[in-house]
Amino acid sequence: MVIVFHLFDKSVLRFSELEKAIPGVSQKMLIQQLRDLERDGIVQRIVYPQVPPKVEYKLTAWGEAMCPALDMLLEWAAARPAATEAQGKVKRSL
Repeated sequence: MVIVFHLFDKSVLRFSELEKAIPGVSQKMLIQQLRDLERDGIVQRIVYPQVPPKVEYKLTAWGEAMCPALDMLLEWAAARPAATEAQGKVKRSL
């Protein structure tokens, strides 16, 4: 999901940009995840025939269709800490 969030935010990213954006990810794991997302039709891989090789990744139309659901998930996640904090205050006052 982290890859999808980054592509959702930036629309097109090169492999090296994704690698920098995701701390601690190994090249092997990133390649594997990108291949899985490509196989599932969520990410499109664009290869430019040049030296050095240039490869970009972007969401497909199917991947972009997830964006409204991801927005709702982000809103839900942003609201969660406030709810947890409020519950903690109520428990302490009891």
